[in-house]
Amino acid sequence: GGSRAPRSLSRLGALVGYFTSAKFLLYLGHALSTWGDRMWHFAVSVFLVELYGNSLLLTAVYGLVVAGSVLLLGAIIGDWVDKNSRLKVAQTSLVVQNASVILCGIILMIVFLFKTQLLTLYHGWLLTMCYILVITIANIANLASTATAITIQRDWIVVVAGEDRSKLADMNATIRRIDQLTNILAPMAVGQIMTFGSPMIGCGFISGWNLMSMCVEYLLLWKVYQKTPTLALKCSKVEESELKQLNVKKENDMKPAEGVQLIVEKDVTGFESQQEKEVGCAARVAEPFITFRDGWVAYYNQPVFLAGMGLAFLYMTVLGFDCITTGYAYTQGLSGSVLSLLMGASAITGIMGTVAFTWLRRKCGLIRTGLISGIAQLSCLVLCVVSVFMPGSPLDLTVSPFADISARLFENEPLPTMASLGGEPEVASATGMPNLLNGSATPANTDPEMSPEPVPLISVSLLFAGVIAARVGLWSFDLTVTQLLQENVAESERGIINGVQNSMNYLLDLLHFIMVILAPNPEAFGLLVLISVSFVAMGHIMYFRFAQKSLGKQLLACCTPDPKAVSDSSLPGNTSTV
Repeated sequence: GGSRAPRSLSRLGALVGYFTSAKFLLYLGHALSTWGDRMWHFAVSVFLVELYGNSLLLTAVYGLVVAGSVLLLGAIIGDWVDKNSRLKVAQTSLVVQNASVILCGIILMIVFLFKTQLLTLYHGWLLTMCYILVITIANIANLASTATAITIQRDWIVVVAGEDRSKLADMNATIRRIDQLTNILAPMAVGQIMTFGSPMIGCGFISGWNLMSMCVEYLLLWKVYQKTPTLALKCSKVEESELKQLNVKKENDMKPAEGVQLIVEKDVTGFESQQEKEVGCAARVAEPFITFRDGWVAYYNQPVFLAGMGLAFLYMTVLGFDCITTGYAYTQGLSGSVLSLLMGASAITGIMGTVAFTWLRRKCGLIRTGLISGIAQLSCLVLCVVSVFMPGSPLDLTVSPFADISARLFENEPLPTMASLGGEPEVASATGMPNLLNGSATPANTDPEMSPEPVPLISVSLLFAGVIAARVGLWSFDLTVTQLLQENVAESERGIINGVQNSMNYLLDLLHFIMVILAPNPEAFGLLVLISVSFVAMGHIMYFRFAQKSLGKQLLACCTPDPKAVSDSSLPGNTSTV
């Protein structure tokens, strides 16, 4: 009995230790942030549909604005992340993001309350101004969210994990599991509030949630920063903006031979202000353009460039649980409850993908994990290709894509609650896409004469079976490329390179957005599936080329193994185990 007490005490101590560790606090902050983010993304597209008389115009404009902004400003945001201290970046982006959402919620509440009065004022121009304001502030919130994601998921997490790459892989996988769960649960929660309350109550709830969440997240960030002294050390090519001399020896620097100098923060700001006086106005105007160019050039020169491009190509797809696929499912006679079950299944397979990643990485190394994941994803997508030619598939390329498009958009009510229920964790612009398909979904289900038509469900069943099964490979591949970027990009360039990676992702997402606008009717959906699968295949071919080069380098390096890297096989330049 005596020995049992100390054992239970040590267990309790270990548990308390875990719950107060920087790692757990980082997870908790991410969970709160993602929950608020997902609720907002879901709600804003529904609000925009509600406000604009059940038209999808505002939602589509919002989607395009968001995608275009990240595309243009990704490198500049990343550069800002690199040039400022970690705590300042994390706290600024957190406050800007949450304050924008709160402000947006308040404006939306005012609009919902006084919509009829606003319509009459200045011939409705005041209401139009409110719409523009909402979309602008929501876009600022999304840009701040991008900055938060770059700094926490691509930089802080690497520093917290330290030299231990297995710990980094586990942390990445846990972050993705949190994404998967919040992606399903947050829209469900806010959807219930809006269904049983009203859109106005929904706005109020989201504003209140973000206010509380901001305070808690701010505190959590501060705690993580205190518990991880190495976060105070930030390596840049010319200067270090923070210095705590206690932990210089622990500095987790990718390129120690780069001639880095450490300067106390006060000195840096003094140096900067002096320099700013000298910089002319023209140079200041040109600076964002130079940053943009330098960012893309640096991205192209990265050893992991092909792997990053491979991941970006996976965004050019309709084979996800976004509004497009859900809209198509409606046209094929699937009900909302069946779709929500399918979405639940996709979340489970996504989580299985994160488990598969950690296991495969231990067994085969990081680069081979990406290859296996790619093969697994493509094998599952074969089902989607087969579904296009099966009975029940509406594929008919003789139908004009623009036939009655305006009638489809405005005559019947779309299904806004499904419109953004399934946006991918990393695909923000898809929230705006829609339901050019959803518009045509309603008649397929409501017209009694047409109800026998979608009876053969074999095509749509194969399509969703392929999409759901492919999540295992997709998420494992996503984590592989994420970790390759974390491990191979120099610390001084992490922000800008990940900013450009985000821009690439959004660029291809924008292309998929345009592709659907060009062919919005269900008859053309089969063609979109085939185009999507070919883009996914191209992405994996790029990764295969990257893996070929990297594994070749590793074989050459095999004769002189680096003792530090033996435990981990991952990096083209940094490891030697194959």
